Amino acid sequence: MIIDIIHPGSAGVSKKDIREKLASMYKADVEAIFVFGFKIQFGGGRSTGFALIYDNKEAALKLEPKFRLVRHGIGEGPKTSSKQRKEKKNRLKKLRGTAKTKGAKKPKE
Repeated sequence: MIIDIIHPGSAGVSKKDIREKLASMYKADVEAIFVFGFKIQFGGGRSTGFALIYDNKEAALKLEPKFRLVRHGIGEGPKTSSKQRKEKKNRLKKLRGTAKTKGAKKPKE
């Protein structure tokens, strides 16, 4: 659903506050509500964004994208840094066949 929030005199409303307000309005679990994509109108005082309300937490885990679960604090993000992932990808590009499944080891210098 699309949400319009009117907040004159304040810079913006936190997503946590929005989720709590929606939970009380729609009698839903706070962990089953996802809010995102907020844009503050030029001049302030009004914000527009999106909200998704699921039946329960399990449905949200099944249907929500992984990056939104990580932002929400439920899912897990990547363990390694992006540089390490890129280096491994480039090492694997030099291998063929079953050597790729065995894994790329760092070249000896």
